[in-house]
Amino acid sequence: MHLPHNSVVLVADGRKMLFLRNEGDNEFPNFVVEKAQEQDNPATRDQATDSAGRASSPQGGVQSSVEPTDFHQIEEDRFAADAADFLKMGALKNKYDSLIVVAPPKTLGELRKHYHKEVSSRLKGELDKDLTGHPIKDIEKALQNA
Repeated sequence: MHLPHNSVVLVADGRKMLFLRNEGDNEFPNFVVEKAQEQDNPATRDQATDSAGRASSPQGGVQSSVEPTDFHQIEEDRFAADAADFLKMGALKNKYDSLIVVAPPKTLGELRKHYHKEVSSRLKGELDKDLTGHPIKDIEKALQNA
């Protein structure tokens, strides 16, 4: 993947995000952390106080279970929307011209729902991998090889 000088790289999953800037160039990238954020997002069982219930029709006889709310996933989706909002603010303030996003497929899909047109116009590439727990040198290498 082409990694222009001064490009911004967002590495995110549903609870961690890194905003990196390439101080190097395409051949010798040098990612520097501009912002790092992590949220505490316990499992749904630790966030919910009740289990899912059952519903029945007014005429009786027909019963079905109610799908439980996945509070953990709701928080991950909200976190991705916040990351997209941060990207939007940076784009509107012209803080970057080139953007690369690295995220697992589910998070990447959620981010795409919230991309502003200014973010989309600066987007130069996406990589659907979870690299949030990897050292920066590994992220640089993964993007060079993508």
